[in-house]
Formats: sequence, C-alpha cells, structure tokens
Amino acid sequence: MRSFHLLSFFLSFLFFLSVAAQDTQGYHVYQPKNQVIFGGTALHLTATSTASAANFTGAAAYDQTVLTPPAVPNPPIPSQIPIQLTSNGGIANLSIPQSGAFFGFSIEMSVSNQVLGKNSSLIQVPFLNLMANIVERAGWVQLRVGGNSQETAQLVSSLPNGTILAKDLNNTSGPTSTPPLEYTVDLLYMMANISKLTNARWYLGIPFANQAPFSLAIVERGQEILGDKLLGFQAGNEPDLYASHGRRPQSYSQFDYFGEIGVLVQQIANDSSITKKNNFLIVPSLQTVWTPESMWNTGIVASYSSSILALAVERYPADNCAALYPSLGEVLQNPQDIFINYLQHNASTNLVSSYLNSTAFAQQNGKPFIMFETNTASCSGFRGISNSFGAALWGLDWALTMAYSNFTSALFHVGGQNAYYNPFTPPPTNQSTFHQWTIGPIYYSALAMAEAMGPNNASQVVDLTTNINTPIYAIYENGAPTKVALINFVTDPSGASTYTAVISIGGGTSGQSNATPAQVQVKYLLADSVSAKDNFTWAGQTLGNNLNSDGRLKGTLNVTTIECNQNANTCSIPVPAPAFALVFLTSNALKAVSPTSTMTYPTTAVTAHGNTLSIDPSMLATSYGHSGMEDTRGATSPGSVSGTSSLHAALPGALTLFAAALGAAVVALR
Repeated sequence: MRSFHLLSFFLSFLFFLSVAAQDTQGYHVYQPKNQVIFGGTALHLTATSTASAANFTGAAAYDQTVLTPPAVPNPPIPSQIPIQLTSNGGIANLSIPQSGAFFGFSIEMSVSNQVLGKNSSLIQVPFLNLMANIVERAGWVQLRVGGNSQETAQLVSSLPNGTILAKDLNNTSGPTSTPPLEYTVDLLYMMANISKLTNARWYLGIPFANQAPFSLAIVERGQEILGDKLLGFQAGNEPDLYASHGRRPQSYSQFDYFGEIGVLVQQIANDSSITKKNNFLIVPSLQTVWTPESMWNTGIVASYSSSILALAVERYPADNCAALYPSLGEVLQNPQDIFINYLQHNASTNLVSSYLNSTAFAQQNGKPFIMFETNTASCSGFRGISNSFGAALWGLDWALTMAYSNFTSALFHVGGQNAYYNPFTPPPTNQSTFHQWTIGPIYYSALAMAEAMGPNNASQVVDLTTNINTPIYAIYENGAPTKVALINFVTDPSGASTYTAVISIGGGTSGQSNATPAQVQVKYLLADSVSAKDNFTWAGQTLGNNLNSDGRLKGTLNVTTIECNQNANTCSIPVPAPAFALVFLTSNALKAVSPTSTMTYPTTAVTAHGNTLSIDPSMLATSYGHSGMEDTRGATSPGSVSGTSSLHAALPGALTLFAAALGAAVVALR
C-alpha cells in the first residue's frame, strides 16, 4: 500500500521530471560524494564521462541481442515419448537423495554490496524477495560470497563514509583484472540479517593470495557472526589456475596445494579465536587444468578428512574471455554458432562425465561433492545465449544432470552489470529510484528446480532421456515416484514439435500393478522461443522484464490439471516447443511446494502533512536510495556500478526525501 499526500506527490513528480531531463541521450552513474575506492583514498572526478553500464540498452546485463533459434531437427523429434515408472521400491540408477536447496547462487564478493545491500541495515529488498521465493519451495537457500575477488580480500576495522567494501582498481591482477578488496565486518552482519529473514546459509572463502601466514580474520569473525548459518569456507579458488594467473610460480602443482592445506589446517588449530576447527574446509575447487583424480591421488582427503567439509569443483561449459580480454589471444566465439551447444542434452552429459569418478570418490569418503561455481560461460557469458530462454532450459538440464550424477549442490554465479548470465541484477545505482531489478533466465531455472526437488530432502533423480532434444527425468521420494521433469529444447511456432509424454506408473514392463493416478498437475516454464529475452512465465506467473522486478512473482498462478486414462494406465502430458514441464504425480508433491502464505518484503512509503514526506524509520533502515550523490559520473569497477554511497546525510525538502522513499523498503509480512 502506497499512500501519498497530493501536494507531496505532485512535487515529487516534478523532481523526477527534473532528473530525467538532465540527460536525454542516456543514463549516467552519479558518483557518491567522496566514494572510497581503496585504502582510504577518495575518488574525485573532474571530467564528465558516461558509464556504459548505466545505459540499460548497452550494459551486458540488459543486452537485447536476439539470436536465431536452431532449426527444427530433421528427422523431427518423436510426437509421443513413453515413460514407464515403477509405483514403489524405486527404479534402477536413482541418484542419492538430494536437498531441496540443491540449486544455489555464487555471488562475486566484489559486487556483494550491490546485490545483498549497502550494509547490515540497508538490505536489498528485491534480493530478500528472490530468496524467499526459493525458501518457500525448498525450505532454505544456499549462497556463496566469494570468487576470484575473495583471494585478496582483507578485513579492516572501518572504511571512510561508512562503506563496507572497497576496491583497489589501480592494482588489479590476473587475466580478468580482479581488484584487491577491503571489507568491514558489517558485510558479515548484513549476511546474518539476511539469514534471519530468509533462512539463507552461506559459504565464504579464505584468501589464498598470501599464505605465509594465511589471513584467517574471515574465519574468526564469520564463525562468530553467522553461527549455524555458516556452511563452510572455501580453501582456495581454482588453485590449478594460480600459476597462469601469476599467484604462484609456474612450477606450482597439486602437491604444493596439498602442502598449503596442511599449513592452513595447522594455523587453524593454533588460532584460539577459531572455535570450530573441524569439518568446515571446502577443497580443492578446481577448474580444468588439473584433473580431480590427480588431486585425490595426493592423499589430500585422507590426510585432512577431519578438517574437510566437502569436495568441490568449478566448471563452465565454455568461456567468452576472448571478447572481454583480447590480450589473451584466444579465438573469439560467435554466439550464434554455439547456441545449439546449449540446447541438446548431450552437452550436459558430456560435461558431467569428467566428474563421475569424483562423485563416487566423494561418497566413498562420506563427503558432499559441490559444483561451487558454474553458469553458461565464464568471463560473463555470451550475449544472446546467457540471457535467453534457452539458458533457462539449459540451466535446468545441467542442474538435473548434476543431481542425477550425485553432485550434492550447484551454485550458479552472479556477477555485475557487465555479465550476461546473471540470475538477477540490481539496477545501476543512479537508476535505483525509478528502475527495479532485472531477473535473468537462470533464476527461473532455480525456481523450477526448487519445486522439482521440494523441501523434503529426499528427492532422487533418474535420467530417462531417449532423445537429445527432449531430456526427461523422473524424481522419486522414499521409493515412490512424485514428479516427472520434461524439457523440449526445440523452437517451433507451428506446433508440430510439441511432443506428448505418455507416463505410466506400474503395469507394463514394471512387473507391478497399474498405479497411474486419475489426474496429475503440471506447471510449465514457457516463452515464445529459446532465443526470447522476456515474457518468461512459470505456471503463468512472471518476475517481469528488464529493470522491472521487485523480486515478487506477478500474475495469476496457472497449474494445469490433466486427466489420466486409468483404463490404459497412462497420463498424456503435452510439452510445447520450447518448454519445461514439471508433472506432479501426487497432490502432496504439489502441496509441498505451494505455500499457503507468501512472505514478501514490499516497498512502502507514507506521507505526512504539508509538503514534506515523512518516512517510517524502519523503512529507511532497509532502504536502497542514493542520497548524498553529486553530479559526478563514474563507477568503481569496469562495467559495474557500485552502490556504496552513504545514506546518513539527510537532505531537506520533500523532493529529496521522495527520492529516498522510492529506494526505501520496509520488511513486512504480506
């Protein structure tokens, strides 16, 4: 509910027009006064420059490139695909039981103050809503704050102007120009406050840039502040790339990393400020230079088993580094040429094949096996692919393939304004009063995956695919089938490539009595084409298009009921081209992911008498406005707009307060 005094509203509207009139050619990033970049140095720009990320048609996160969908397969996909399930006792080749929170998010530490909030009091309300959506369906959500930028991150007592994160852009390192970071303990308090509101649980990373000694402040304070909401600490991010990125000598090997873990374990044992010393390290988080088997062969798991929480890898199916960093000398890839690689099931099965030995090894050693960072392509993804509906279908197929292959969770990466693949992106700071968030296709994958896995932490997945264009998975709980997940990668507006999945439970070749229900319910993830950029719907609801989401689902929920033929022991489920369909075989399966009440965090503002807006202090406590900005343009990282301005300086007058009000939010139950 928004209630405005007429005069205040009119004056506020005039203020909006005055801001919009300042530049008709494009939006600008307005630099906060005395923005801290690093080491207490304030940035004062004298020249005027337009940040490309502020122009929503130019920044990667809002790119509107539309590719041509791959041609309809020839021969065509089958018009009917039979699916035979058992009614009880499970089915061959089921995965291990999976958590409802299987699909999580990895947030690059350098943009955490944009995605999570400005500080522990000023939390991003759309982020809370997005996480609440997942928690309602899965019971909890797992989040990582880290990435390349964690490796040099140092905890400091304070930063000027009350900021919680600062980047040293003059001392970037590695091929991806990663800036060193300083952060304050308020980042951890912000994470703890998010957990209180959304049941989020966290992974953090121990900096590995310097190891003599390791900086363990994040472990000491992380354990203290996050408590049981802290899942574990990554011990090194992609150590197999350390040599090529200049972090270690060229001779650096698996055994050198093994030795460093030993030093780390001993340093932890000697640190009296670390209360929990066992079962919290995550290793080795390899990319692809070293094979996982070569790491296991060092004996790292057996040697440090009591310290290790989980084993992890990081993997993207491709990279777009040649486009971002031409100096690397890599071959530039044309997104149109490789679009098909994301739209066939064998892309996921081939990618996962190199980890099957490792998931088995992890089970033998009683350790979870985590895909700690993934997405469509490293170096920010591909335009036209990473932000298309095809990426949503790929994300589901990749996540279900990993679940079937006994990964225990997968974290999809979130970057800044310069990334095509973001599951969600806050608006550039200067637009936060009149633009909202952008929700990417991968978030729709997460939402559908949360419902596929459900909150019971008992879902076991089996891959029943018979055609690379139409992946099919069955999901069992406690030996009984509860859901079927169906994908159609084909784009065919004629309708000729819609297929019908004919599901039979019991009977047939199962050796069991017929057990197909009288009816089933189906939720569809839909868009017009795999190349579509907007108008995605999950069960009839949407999160909006670019710069248009507050993180809440909008529209009327549409769950399709399909009558089954019990005489024939079949349920026939149409799957449009393209689409994802989640079939709920029991009413309890649907009920488990259908909350009776939705917790959301709406933006609320009220007016007082006269021409001055009065804003509830609790609303200001969770606001994301940008008061205190001056007409200076710039940004704190390439292609990424920082939200680190101070909101403590109060500016008088109704118009300025209105700008703050639009960026403010009060946490409420709805």
